[in-house]
Amino acid sequence: MQNVEATATTYKPDVWRMGTFVLCCIAAFWLFIAFGSDSDISNEPGSIFKWISIQWKHEDFRFNWVMLIFSTYAIYRNRRELAEAETKPSLVGMVVVAMSLFGHIVGYRTQLPRLSIGMTVGVYWGAAYAIWGWNVAKILIFPAAYAFLCFCGSLLMEVTMPLRLMASALATVMLRGAGIDAIRLGAVVFNPEPDGFQFEVDEACSGLRSLIVMTALAAPYAYLTMKEFWRQLLLFCLSVPLAMLANALRIFSLGIVAEWIGMDLAMMLYHDLSGFITFFLSIVLLMGTAYIINIDWRAKLCSLKQKRRSQAS
Repeated sequence: MQNVEATATTYKPDVWRMGTFVLCCIAAFWLFIAFGSDSDISNEPGSIFKWISIQWKHEDFRFNWVMLIFSTYAIYRNRRELAEAETKPSLVGMVVVAMSLFGHIVGYRTQLPRLSIGMTVGVYWGAAYAIWGWNVAKILIFPAAYAFLCFCGSLLMEVTMPLRLMASALATVMLRGAGIDAIRLGAVVFNPEPDGFQFEVDEACSGLRSLIVMTALAAPYAYLTMKEFWRQLLLFCLSVPLAMLANALRIFSLGIVAEWIGMDLAMMLYHDLSGFITFFLSIVLLMGTAYIINIDWRAKLCSLKQKRRSQAS
């Protein structure tokens, strides 16, 4: 009887916590549906979740919903750690919820739905933080951050023009390094010779799609293959320049094909084929960078010193 009563008394608080969390989630869900967007545009939905579903119809973000599935898997993967974690309510979590709700109010009143959709993650994560405490909240950091990336990936559309300029500038440097006379004017790269090539790095070739794919793949790849947080964060941060490098190499290859074979072939057949090549190159760069980051360089140096000492003796 004592064991049964002990089990009941230890299990009851978890039921109350789960019930409280579900009620908070339902209330937040209703809030973001009823007061999600305050846009003056007639066809703009009031629900923030309907708004993000419209954003996902864009060809660059149409697979963002898959990221939510992986966030759910990450929670399921850590179910044992979540069940065994010591629980203690936290006022800090309530502060996170309050700040997230304030951020949503700002986004609602200033008609910035991207800000509001990001605050949904803060509300749900903060509620778990407040009810179960830091030991549970820290396990949920990656799923919450990846969900935030899923919802707010459309913010990258604001950097399309800088991406075009950086990609065209880097490709121009590569072409000059290959001995091809290339000049850049804005996002246009051309050869000044009479029969030289000329093409513009438009929005579709800005590298936005490569950047979205690289960041979306780098986060789970680092999460699954690396243990230390700093290695995971480093790989995710490096995914941005790696995506830019891969896109610049694509533009560079277009210039090479246009110079050596012809403009028509470069802008028709090879232009479409280079997209698949860029994707494959991005994956190779990501995996190669992850391999280098995962190397224990301290152990490598120690073993090298030991070999030199043994050879010297």
